[in-house]
Amino acid sequence: MDKAILLTNGLLATTNAKTAHGLIRESERFEIVGVVDETHAGRDAGVVLDGKHRNIPIFGDVKGAMITQPSYCIVGVATVGGIFPENMIDSIKVAIQYGLSIINGLHDYLSERPEIQALAKEYGVQLIDIRKPKKFKDLHFWQNRIGEVKAPIIAVLGMDCAMGKRTTTRLVVNACQKAGINAQMIYTGQTGWLQGGKYGFILDSTLNDFVGGELENAILTCYQETQAEAIFIEGQAALRNPSGTCGSEYLICGNARYVILMFSPKRKYFENDPAWGEIPSVESEIHLIACYGAKVIALAMNTENCSQEEMMTYQKFYEDKFNIPVLLPLEQGVDRIVPIIQDLYR
Repeated sequence: MDKAILLTNGLLATTNAKTAHGLIRESERFEIVGVVDETHAGRDAGVVLDGKHRNIPIFGDVKGAMITQPSYCIVGVATVGGIFPENMIDSIKVAIQYGLSIINGLHDYLSERPEIQALAKEYGVQLIDIRKPKKFKDLHFWQNRIGEVKAPIIAVLGMDCAMGKRTTTRLVVNACQKAGINAQMIYTGQTGWLQGGKYGFILDSTLNDFVGGELENAILTCYQETQAEAIFIEGQAALRNPSGTCGSEYLICGNARYVILMFSPKRKYFENDPAWGEIPSVESEIHLIACYGAKVIALAMNTENCSQEEMMTYQKFYEDKFNIPVLLPLEQGVDRIVPIIQDLYR
């Protein structure tokens, strides 16, 4: 794998750095050898993220990170609206001058900035904007072939953005594979690709007419090539988040009949912003999903701002209320979902 450093510029400990968080936890495409974040320089990135030492040092600037001999610099943030943080531009220029190719997962394309484009040409490096839409000739329209997939299709949906949907999906797939189930993941965001995902597409850079077709094609291709016994789709945004109403495509176009639903019991508003409205109840979300013809087989809890006692209390409350497992993916793992998946594909 090629070595890469992550650029977060002071945002590492925030939800804006969820791209970096995913790559710190796991990547099959790049070897992450360092993080550039002046706020946490000198520490280990894993310790900052979740208290687990991962031998990924944090540097105060790109110059210091060059000791790790990287080939790539990955923009490790996912901002609201995909806008490039201007305070990162100087760091990008320095990385280019050190001969690093830049991988950018934001909608704000570096390759369309004349100054950056000229600098990259001067130093012979690539500007890789992975969120650029596919060309029309490469897009797929929905063909009503999703019924050819006989494996259960499970969507990991969330009640808001930045809930941990991608991380939970990967944890569930890994747990199933460890138990001998041929489980596969469909990525739907830029971080999924960066982590090495083979099957999927980047939903929010796909022309709306082709979202259903791209999803169907990714699932069909995965099933045909792997003969998967269970297919998990990484969710994006939320069914009722006004900034990104995603999820119905998975349930209808992707024929996901089962759902693992992520929620955060102490998050009251979408994106933690009162102006965006209150997040509906878990009960109403389960009911809405049922209206689409799908069944919630487990809840998964994002425990932000919860004490140990609170998370255990919430877990018991929701398990008693809905009579389904409530997973704490980061605190307890996800092994409890494995027998349910085994029953589905059998």
